[in-house]
Amino acid sequence: MAQINRDTIKLLKQLCRIDYTEEEETKLLHDLEKILAYFEQLKEINTDGVPPCNHVLEDIANVMREDEVKEVMPRDVFLSNVPSHTGGMVKVPPVIKGR
Repeated sequence: MAQINRDTIKLLKQLCRIDYTEEEETKLLHDLEKILAYFEQLKEINTDGVPPCNHVLEDIANVMREDEVKEVMPRDVFLSNVPSHTGGMVKVPPVIKGR
């Protein structure tokens, strides 16, 4: 089984650019150990003769509707439904923190 330790968690923290507390780190380490242990259990299952499945819904047809061109909603009506806007654009919270 792949070994996961606090150094691995710290590397993942850096690569994913996430922040967490010491308590969250302990829980994350525990959860990842449980996930890896489960994968080890799955390796014990005999899958000889089972065809590969690339997608669980591979027999389903496209259930999406056709695109329909409709009248565009006026900007002022659209912006009246958003919590915050500036300069005619929707204002959203920052997604990526600066360093």
